[in-house]
Amino acid sequence: LLGIAGTVLPGLAGSPFVFLGLLIVAWIDRFEKVGWVTLTVLGILTLLPLGIDYIAVALGAKRLGASREAVAGAVLGVIAGIFSGLIGLILFPFLGAVLGEYLHQRDWRRAGKVGAGTWLSLILGVGAKLAVVLAMVGIFLTAYLF
Repeated sequence: LLGIAGTVLPGLAGSPFVFLGLLIVAWIDRFEKVGWVTLTVLGILTLLPLGIDYIAVALGAKRLGASREAVAGAVLGVIAGIFSGLIGLILFPFLGAVLGEYLHQRDWRRAGKVGAGTWLSLILGVGAKLAVVLAMVGIFLTAYLF
């Protein structure tokens, strides 16, 4: 559960926690139901979410033509959001991207579009990470139960 929460909340490495939890369950069962092949697949899947946030923001920003300042602002917004609760996690990346783009272009309309696009990229990244982690749990349960 900590791993799944860490997948959604920035700053926590969710997929390694999920893998560790699944590994402990397999170890308790002495690896009788879940063997090395399944654990290897899960180990590879563990690495995917670690880069998804960066890829999602980079692709989203590139598609919109966002400046480096906008991307930096979004990343700073994520960091600030970690310390400010759920509202901050939702609002600060958007505001950071908007302010970064505005400082670069001095155009509020463009800054708003870039902010919205960068924020959407972050949300899609979280969705992709969550999908990978839930797939890990599904693969484990399939191996364990069948």
